[in-house]
Amino acid sequence: MALAILAGGALLLAEMRAQLIRAKADSLLTQGELIASALADTATKGEPEPSLQDRNAREVLRRLMVPEATRVRLFLPSGELVADTDLLSDRVIQAPLPPLTMDREQRPIPNSGGGVPGFFRSLVPATVLPWRPDFTLKEEVARSAAGERLTGQRKGDQGERVVSVSIPVQHVQAVVAVLTLESGDVESILQAERRAMLPFILAAAVIWFMSSLLLALLIAEPLQTLATVADRLRLGQATRLEAPPVLLERNDEIGDLARSLKRMVEALLDRIDANERFAADVSHEIKNPLTSIRSAVETARAVQDPAAREKLLAIIAADVGRVDRLITDISRASRIEAETARGAPGPIDLSRMLPQIVETYEATRREGEVAVHWVGPAPAHAFVIGQEAPLGQVLRNLIDNARSFSPEEGDVSVYVRDEIRRDGRWLRIYVDDAGPGVPEDNLETIFQRFYTERPKGTAFGSNSGLGLSIVRQIIDAHKGRVWAENIPGDGRPAGARFIVELPAASLGMASG
Repeated sequence: MALAILAGGALLLAEMRAQLIRAKADSLLTQGELIASALADTATKGEPEPSLQDRNAREVLRRLMVPEATRVRLFLPSGELVADTDLLSDRVIQAPLPPLTMDREQRPIPNSGGGVPGFFRSLVPATVLPWRPDFTLKEEVARSAAGERLTGQRKGDQGERVVSVSIPVQHVQAVVAVLTLESGDVESILQAERRAMLPFILAAAVIWFMSSLLLALLIAEPLQTLATVADRLRLGQATRLEAPPVLLERNDEIGDLARSLKRMVEALLDRIDANERFAADVSHEIKNPLTSIRSAVETARAVQDPAAREKLLAIIAADVGRVDRLITDISRASRIEAETARGAPGPIDLSRMLPQIVETYEATRREGEVAVHWVGPAPAHAFVIGQEAPLGQVLRNLIDNARSFSPEEGDVSVYVRDEIRRDGRWLRIYVDDAGPGVPEDNLETIFQRFYTERPKGTAFGSNSGLGLSIVRQIIDAHKGRVWAENIPGDGRPAGARFIVELPAASLGMASG
């Protein structure tokens, strides 16, 4: 459509035609006034009445340097032809004859040459193109004999379009003749302009065709291939994004899109696999207390000893509480995962958030519970980019875990330090407890889902084993890392230390 509009607009040349006609009319009018003045001075007489001297008028016209495309004629007021430059200069008008199978009055499609079809008729002589003239030659001479100057378009002797000007030749106030000038080269000029534009239109068409072909081969077809591969994956006909290697190896936007789609699909599939493993772990963890409850219920039915029955009921209550904690922690883990995936990250001031969380623990601490202390101050500009709710859950999980391992007389310390490395500035959140520490072999396994190895003396089933797993999941989503180490002591660990490391936000991002 764009090429058609371009070609059609170039070929119409409507404004050029109008300007050319106006310019041609002005030129003929100027020439006609000069010729009419010369005729009035040399070829008219006033005695006994104003009249035209035919011989002198013909001599004046014969000596004129009239352009080949211009025809000058002189008429008496009665319409009788006095002089014609085509006859005076022995000019022969040539015109092609119509085909034998075409009637002379037959005309092609009634269009005046405008638009794209006009280009294909640009080689057809103007004599066969229909159009509406302003007047006829007879009308033009009659109106000019009445003293009127006329400018317009009419048909020539061969039916062609001509620009015509008629000027009355006067002796004093009497009109003694009518001078008519006409030019029929307007259409030929326009046709020449159209033919001159043909190479440019053909070049534009070739470029358009090649561009469309390249777009189809290099963009449209690869995108269609990616869409087909994605549909196969959606319909279950494939297990991975089977994008052709040639698309993945491209170093342009299509290659970037293919690689991004592949990484996205792999991430989604990894998420699905993780959910399946999580569901299997949840099923296993819930089946254990349910099996214990079933066994205790069956045993309680057969036991008659009240003390033994009370013991079995206590086991049932503990297992029910364990199931309740499992379901609560599983729901919390799913909610935190959804919040992390959907939430919008922003600047978080650790020097403000961490003391507030610690103050909440201190304000709600009951007698006999482990105290939590904030060890300040925090480093200057302690900002990270992330989500405040999930990061707050990280700190609460670490504090709850530290309090569960600390003795009543112990306490938990929370503080922030920064570290400058080659890869930038990092902020570290420390949570120290006064417990027995972590066995060296379990420093990494404690972050696994449902890992619940507790020290001696701790009630079985009091923890679900999801707290530290949630911590690692959130920190991984924030492009950080978390690990555990033991605090050195006299021959044995003085407690466990959990460290969360997050990339510090730049000053511009933090202020924004």
